[in-house]
Amino acid sequence: MSSPARPISEVDIESARSKPTGVSELDRVLGGGLVPGAVVLLAGEPGVGKSTLLLAVGAKSAEESITTLYITGEESAAQVRLRAERLSAINPNLWLAAETDLGAVIAHIDAVKPNLLIVDSVQTISSDAIDGSPGGVTQVREVANALIRIAKDRNIAVFLVGHVTKDGSIAGPRMLEHLVDVVLQFEGERHSRLRMVRAIKNRFGATDEVGCFDLNDEGIVGLPDPTGLFLTRHAEPVSGTCVTVTLEGRRALLAEIQALVGQAPARDGGYPNPRRVTSGLDSSRSAMTLAVLELRAGVALAGRDVYVATVGGAKLTEPAVDLALALAIASAAEHRALPADLIAIGEVGLAGEVRRVAGVQQRLNEAVRLGFKRAIVPIDSGAQVAGVEIIEVGRLKHAIDQALSPL
Repeated sequence: MSSPARPISEVDIESARSKPTGVSELDRVLGGGLVPGAVVLLAGEPGVGKSTLLLAVGAKSAEESITTLYITGEESAAQVRLRAERLSAINPNLWLAAETDLGAVIAHIDAVKPNLLIVDSVQTISSDAIDGSPGGVTQVREVANALIRIAKDRNIAVFLVGHVTKDGSIAGPRMLEHLVDVVLQFEGERHSRLRMVRAIKNRFGATDEVGCFDLNDEGIVGLPDPTGLFLTRHAEPVSGTCVTVTLEGRRALLAEIQALVGQAPARDGGYPNPRRVTSGLDSSRSAMTLAVLELRAGVALAGRDVYVATVGGAKLTEPAVDLALALAIASAAEHRALPADLIAIGEVGLAGEVRRVAGVQQRLNEAVRLGFKRAIVPIDSGAQVAGVEIIEVGRLKHAIDQALSPL
């Protein structure tokens, strides 16, 4: 039965207020916490740590006397119990069931009456009422619709774990992303401890926040200050390294770019097909930067192998890291180290100009907090930060001259 229309000022908002999950980095992305009745889809590649994160969320909620039901469709209850012991996540308010049948899942919900439901994963649950194999479009749609109805009717917060396809998109029907209230993307390199949670869709908060986590042998831990993972402290200056500040959502993170430029054989002027290898950086922008360096800034790169990479598994895709990439390559090519207290921020254009980027003030504030004393930024950036010598440049050649000039 529908409720009557009321003046907006008389609508009760208490039921829509978020409650912290106990995992601060996840709360940051969610906009403060979980809203009762909200359905959150957490998607990520296999092995990235989705189950570990949600088991930690379930344990923290249970500690706050929130009855939590964890449904696992991919592992046995004993396997999840072993992980819970490793995470110190054993709590009488955390209930566990291994089920793949939707009817059985609903029966567990009726019996436990949870305030928080975690389903790992939605692709493993199936309903006998319709045809199709688990994970198929019709099954995923039916299971998701049933759980969403339960969440709204009973005011239960729900986490649904979702798989991703080879191209990184969420598996299953696109309608699933439209039905849920929040879509989170869980990212991380398999060989790196760093994990990031991004909000792709959020009906209760912003989508420009990023949560950072450290996945280690003892579980998953939030990183309120993850910058240290992206920097290398050298005992003495090393050529081919430059530090920049990237914006992940609203968060400013310092990251180090390293470059290695090979020597061209003297007998023939260079290799006919020099290698260009990137790791953690956009290969197209890196190739463009190499061309601009050679044609606009006079850096000799023809016939020389060039390798560029980020430290700590960071993925840097925004144009604001172009200048740091260019300076790292120029430093490696000239075998001259950049000052250890220098950072570089700016986009490099095809004409060799250094363009302005957003958030320079915020980036510099983070840099000075971590002890950097000099910054090369685009001209007319308008940033003023005490304790930092700001060097404004309009051309890439000028930036290289300033960075590599004798102290």
